[in-house]
Amino acid sequence: MSLDQIKAYRDEAFQHLTEELLPFWESRCVDKENGGFITHFDHAGEDSGEDEKSLIAQTRSIYTFSAAHRAGYGGGRLAEMARHGVDFLIDKMWDNEYGGFYWLMDRKGNVKIDEKIVYGNSFAIYSLAEYTLATGDPRGLEYAEKVFNLIQIHGADTHYGGYFEMFHRNWELKGNGSAGGDRKTLDAHMHLMEAFTALYEASRKQVHRRKLVEIIELLVSKIMHPEFRTGIPQFWADWTVAPQIKFDIIWGWDRFSEDGFKSAAEDNTSYGHNVEFAWLLMHALDIAGISYDEYKVQLLASYNHAVDNGIDWEFGGVYVEGSHAGQVYDREKEFWQQAEVLIGMLDAYRVYGDEKYLKAYDSVHRFVFDKMIHHEVGEWLPLLSRKGDPIWTHMSHSWKINYHTVRAMVQGIIRMDKLIKEKQ
Repeated sequence: MSLDQIKAYRDEAFQHLTEELLPFWESRCVDKENGGFITHFDHAGEDSGEDEKSLIAQTRSIYTFSAAHRAGYGGGRLAEMARHGVDFLIDKMWDNEYGGFYWLMDRKGNVKIDEKIVYGNSFAIYSLAEYTLATGDPRGLEYAEKVFNLIQIHGADTHYGGYFEMFHRNWELKGNGSAGGDRKTLDAHMHLMEAFTALYEASRKQVHRRKLVEIIELLVSKIMHPEFRTGIPQFWADWTVAPQIKFDIIWGWDRFSEDGFKSAAEDNTSYGHNVEFAWLLMHALDIAGISYDEYKVQLLASYNHAVDNGIDWEFGGVYVEGSHAGQVYDREKEFWQQAEVLIGMLDAYRVYGDEKYLKAYDSVHRFVFDKMIHHEVGEWLPLLSRKGDPIWTHMSHSWKINYHTVRAMVQGIIRMDKLIKEKQ
């Protein structure tokens, strides 16, 4: 792929970020009346009216505006938006009695679900650490460290390693089955890795680095498939593989069967998660000062499985998921997998130099810009058919927010700038 082609992709991403994506959020998401962010928008970008503010959407928005400001966008406006979000998060969503952030509020900031979910609190660490890195406001790091400490006290499994994930308000572990108290997930542990990365970058405390290295080792040794090095979604407490079920409070309900079990529940892996894990691992290694060579086998396996099995070379984009051995189960195109593969393929090419990664980037880039972005409004469609026909059409809700889309553009531009500089 020529230097001119990479420059063209970079220009297209920059135009989308600065003229569509960031303006979409800047113009409509700040709740001036109640604080925090409005995060539910329909196909036309209009407020769809859900009376909720979720921990996941509020923290991801704080991360988005902090990271975009840190990367040089917004002229200071995004930092103020992030500060507005942090004010609501600390004032309304923090539990002053037991510590930790509540899972769900109404728009005014009244508690609707008071449980402590590690997935959501991991994003609190991630976003608040990024906020301090971006703005210098010490409140971010202060509360990120508070959450980190609570998770170590209440969540750490000192017998089998890793973390339990589902807790009542007082940090008592929830029950078995769909309550989630007896399971551990790739998703939560991967996001704890990214959270500990940002926390260590902000604090430079050795305890944060130790826990980062510990969770990296756990992800590679326990959560990745022993043969294919692909991510396994759910486990029992002792790290034996568990059938993938939906939890009472968790993400992705729409993608499960009516009985609550995933098809091929014990043999499925997400192409998007595998690539997201790989590039987040690279970033974690950068922050921790560890060579990529120590994890080369894992990194190449993560990237290559997606390129060899997940990329749709006929219609473009990346599929949702398939078996560890390579069979594709779900050929639809979901927004967040596309976003993560855009970043990951640039990292894979930057480090390993194989043109197949740029070809994979090209496939996903064109699919996103030609099919997935709702250019008239500015955000991405959430779910398309294999050929690119819309299945879901909302612009945002608690699980489809700005974090993946904006991050893909910000981080993609950073990587393309590096590639352009190296090639000139």
